[in-house]
Amino acid sequence: MDIEEMKEEVEEKLKKYKQEHLLNGYENLTDQKKIELLKQLESIDFELINSLYRNMDKEEKENKVKIEPIEYMDKYNLKDKFKYYEQIGEKAIRQGKLAAVTMAGGQGTRLGHKGPKGTFDIGLDSHKSLFELLCDSIKKEGDKYGVIIPWFIMTSEENHDETVKFFEEHKFFGYRKDINIFFFNQGKLPMIDTEGKILIGEDGLVKQAADGHGGVYSALQKNGMLEKMKQMGTEWIYIGGVDNCLAKIVDPVFMGIAIDKGVIGASKSVVKASPKEKVGVFCKKNGRPSIIEYTEISDEMAEATDENGELKYGESNILCHIFKISAIEEMAKKPLPYHVAFKKATYIDKDGNKIVPDSPNAYKFEAFLFDAFGELDDMAVVRVRREEEFAPVKNAEGTDSPETARELYIKLHNK
Repeated sequence: MDIEEMKEEVEEKLKKYKQEHLLNGYENLTDQKKIELLKQLESIDFELINSLYRNMDKEEKENKVKIEPIEYMDKYNLKDKFKYYEQIGEKAIRQGKLAAVTMAGGQGTRLGHKGPKGTFDIGLDSHKSLFELLCDSIKKEGDKYGVIIPWFIMTSEENHDETVKFFEEHKFFGYRKDINIFFFNQGKLPMIDTEGKILIGEDGLVKQAADGHGGVYSALQKNGMLEKMKQMGTEWIYIGGVDNCLAKIVDPVFMGIAIDKGVIGASKSVVKASPKEKVGVFCKKNGRPSIIEYTEISDEMAEATDENGELKYGESNILCHIFKISAIEEMAKKPLPYHVAFKKATYIDKDGNKIVPDSPNAYKFEAFLFDAFGELDDMAVVRVRREEEFAPVKNAEGTDSPETARELYIKLHNK
């Protein structure tokens, strides 16, 4: 099909969905950009975009959802069981059944850092980046168990090239590209204005945003990463974020609990610092594992305690999960619900003018990883110590900042 035939087909599609404005600047593009734009428009699921726009104001009817506390295990209160679970997990790790996935699609903008968030230096004397700190942990544990843990890094289109270049400059920290370290892109969805019209960016192409960490399941499938894992003999996949410099990615006790309990998914938690801490907490929704956001939980539920004085809803999500590969395959098949965020987005209007907004003007849609938990019959929730496994770098200063992460990292490694 030549470019003109492609354009005619796209025009028909745009007319059907009242998005004809997307070709207004077409004639001003280079031939290469024209093809790129047409391919973008061919691939967009306009039915999905229309549906997301129509349903934005529909609130979930929580009165139909039964929310209950979820059971958890305290990793450091297992007593004689600790060694038992450790041995089970260690055996599986030695057999090469574990792969690690790090979600690293974000930029370090909030930290005042130009570049992928994983390249950020938290201020240690070594000046190691978040990527290198995670890599150190993975390699150390791999050496301990006589294996190389394959590492899969999910980037975004925005930071993919820069991320790969960073690893190339650091000789992949001892890993070998496409042998035991792999890079793949997360999915994207178009941004729309308040009238449901898809935006065009400054480059003349459709303005898109990453589809959230919930896109990791389908991204692993679509990019052929699950197939690579299966060829390697992987049975369990760790999934976590790039910004937690204390993440214990290779954890035989955690893995052993999941194997012993016969579940196909497990998550780590830390106990809430206070009943009103603004974090999502593990729970059961209609009998299935889930996470409830702090905005959805009543004061009464947030403060409720059990017979031991523990918070009933006190297990905070720290984005450290492990799943059987079969569970990822199933979760990749079913589309997740999308959550809406109202953002500022620079765009090109229908007359070709660049518009730089002063306030939010566009909607982006994100899927959340934990929305897939409802597909699991059950999962293990394992409480860990915040000071040993959770030092996120999210804010430039204050809570969860480079300063707090650095202090926790130094304190732990000086122990």
